[in-house]
Amino acid sequence: MKELELKYGCNPNQNPAKVYMEQGDLPFTVLNGRPGYINLLDAMNSWQLVQELKAATGLPAAASFKHVSPAGAAVAVPLGDVLQKVYFVEGVELSPIATAYIRARGADRMSSYGDFVALSDECDAQTASFLQREVSDGIIAPSYSAEALEILKTKRKGSYLVIQMDPSYRPAEQETKQVFGITFEQKRNDAQITEECLKDIPTKNKEIPEAAKRDLLIALITLKYTQSNSVCYAKDGQAIGIGAGQQSRVHCTRLAGNKADVWYLRQNPKVLSLPFREDVRRPDRDNAIDVYVSDECMDLLGDDNWKRVFTACPPVLTREEKQAWIATQKGVALGSDAFFPFGDNIERAHKSGVSYVAQSGGSIRDDNVIETCDKYGIAMAMTHIRLFHH
Repeated sequence: MKELELKYGCNPNQNPAKVYMEQGDLPFTVLNGRPGYINLLDAMNSWQLVQELKAATGLPAAASFKHVSPAGAAVAVPLGDVLQKVYFVEGVELSPIATAYIRARGADRMSSYGDFVALSDECDAQTASFLQREVSDGIIAPSYSAEALEILKTKRKGSYLVIQMDPSYRPAEQETKQVFGITFEQKRNDAQITEECLKDIPTKNKEIPEAAKRDLLIALITLKYTQSNSVCYAKDGQAIGIGAGQQSRVHCTRLAGNKADVWYLRQNPKVLSLPFREDVRRPDRDNAIDVYVSDECMDLLGDDNWKRVFTACPPVLTREEKQAWIATQKGVALGSDAFFPFGDNIERAHKSGVSYVAQSGGSIRDDNVIETCDKYGIAMAMTHIRLFHH
């Protein structure tokens, strides 16, 4: 099939809409549902991301996309006891691809609400079962087991979008797009993100362990498919905070750092012991946790609001307790899609436990950034590759 009619474009008033190939057939098949314009933008970007993650790490990979940027991305690193509880999979023996998906979805559950999912490997029944209980718009994968496809076809009253991608497809080297009737053309960004990118380490601390190298690669590859400017915090085989589409890099760093802090606060004992009512839906539980760990906590607990989600009024997680907990976070990797222009980015990153950094370098203030890393004993690699994505 050379072309496919879509529900509509970016908005319902942008109709008709379609995708098509200049040469050959479309490299994907719609197995269920009807795609929209943004669905396919998410699908094509997220597919590239998970394929590159698997190529770089050798592990099955998954991504959770919203509005053409990842909310989460991860590879199949086994979950520890605490994260099993945080991700609501205690005592469940997970397949590798299910592990990657659970991690990707768990990075930022608020942003992943209504996401588009990408898997590097076949979608198995276990992953489909986890997807069935989440609010999600669609999925792209190279294949599906018969049981997984049957499960996914029941989601959203049978309208859940299921796309099968041809893993052998390779796009042309030159790519084009139109803006305001004007055609833009450029070489496709086929830069390879490998450990070779991490060899130039100008900081005093030059030790980057293998696990940290893996996390830096995850951060950088995630940024390659995130709307710029963008910054990504990663740990334990997954993104834990992504700041996308900001005009100022330090705002990216703050936004992503705040998300990384929330990810870590979800592991606080007070959060893990929150007394949720059994009838509270998963999105409402996520919202309640997000408010509980924020400065709006008292709004949730005041005027008996807590009775909507909890069986008993939980103890307040004070600002001092939150700051003390976040201060115990260590070993976080930070990637940036371009150079850090000032050391203030490193100052903010340090507050969220960043120990390793990868950025392009090339700022006239590189010395200041290096000096700030040295101040905190952070090891920083300069990749000399810019990863802007628009």
